[in-house]
Amino acid sequence: MSTADRAFRWRSVAGAVFLPNLVFSIGQYAVIPVIPALAQRLGTDLRGAALIASMLVVGQLIGDIPSGAIIARIGERTAMIAAAGLAMIGAVAAVFAPHAIMLGAAMLVIGVAGAAFGLARHAFMTSFVPLRFRARALSALGGSDRLGAVIGPFAGAGLLTLTGAPHSVLWLLGALCLIAGLLLVVLRDPDEVLGVPRGSRAGQTEVRTEANSLWATLASSRRVLLTLGVGAAILSGLRQARQVVLPVWAASIGLDEASTSVILGVAGFVDFSLFFLGGWITDRFGRLWTILPCAIGISTGMIALALTHDLGAKQAWFVAIALFIALANGLGSGILMTLGADLADRRNPARFLGAWRFTNDAGGALLPIVVTTVAAIATLPIAVFVLGILGYGGAITLRIFVSRHVSLKPGQEPPA
Repeated sequence: MSTADRAFRWRSVAGAVFLPNLVFSIGQYAVIPVIPALAQRLGTDLRGAALIASMLVVGQLIGDIPSGAIIARIGERTAMIAAAGLAMIGAVAAVFAPHAIMLGAAMLVIGVAGAAFGLARHAFMTSFVPLRFRARALSALGGSDRLGAVIGPFAGAGLLTLTGAPHSVLWLLGALCLIAGLLLVVLRDPDEVLGVPRGSRAGQTEVRTEANSLWATLASSRRVLLTLGVGAAILSGLRQARQVVLPVWAASIGLDEASTSVILGVAGFVDFSLFFLGGWITDRFGRLWTILPCAIGISTGMIALALTHDLGAKQAWFVAIALFIALANGLGSGILMTLGADLADRRNPARFLGAWRFTNDAGGALLPIVVTTVAAIATLPIAVFVLGILGYGGAITLRIFVSRHVSLKPGQEPPA
């Protein structure tokens, strides 16, 4: 066992990374099911509601641009605290939004905050988790997101039942962002937990030149980003689009906000329950063993959903397909973070991970917009069917390029 393996302990990162991430995720996932209702109360139709919901992922894309350089300079914990504060501001702005444009802008701000928060935790785990634990650690990180996807919608549904006001869920998001920030202030800095001297990592305190910007990293890494990155971006887009499609689809077939929150909460539990299995399979057998079932499963679920909109049992079909999509997504818990970590420089991962996440989030932003555009031109079922076909294309791309760019065998450490 290597020195890094002996030094690593799961409990050393549980409090510093997983707990704040869980709290932050609960708030985000509580809000997602009620965005269509919030938008419709401000006078938008279903297509406008889908566009406003997609502002979350557009915000993530925008947030990826400066996040890598900022995190490299100020450190992961400080960046996460700032991101929690920014998300809290976005939640309060959404509460008092007088019209749909303001609501969309607030969702954009929350998305920017989510990008910075997510990149900071990803960079930390890439730096300090030994490769033999990497997929399990990043799957556990993805699992904390998925646990948030379980608790958040149920918490939102409870508030909706008690208050009848979708805005109450926004107050919940603001409160949880405050709690996440306070946890990060109170808990020990991850660098101190693992005994890493402040400023010892490349890029953390040094001010870099433009040659090290996100755009330069995108250019220097274009070979991997234009091949494997495209497949990863499509999978990321599928995952983000489902968070837009499922609440909007539920509204289109007559489900109320509380019922939608409960259904998505149950789906979130199914998703969460598979995170450790997915990580174990990835560490034991390799990356393709989870990423392909994930991409193919979500794509198949989208195509099946598109064919059920006008059936007599459309609500039952919605429940069954939402659970199937959750099953496929859960198997791929943490897989895109794992691929990014495999490809990044472990000594200074934030910049490449910023480019990697930017590419993934570009897909995450583009595919929901494709859905809303096709829905505006044609119908929502046709848009979802197109999404599923695009997903199959992403699965083929991943099958070709994962093994070309990620040559490590399961458990193998990269050369120094």
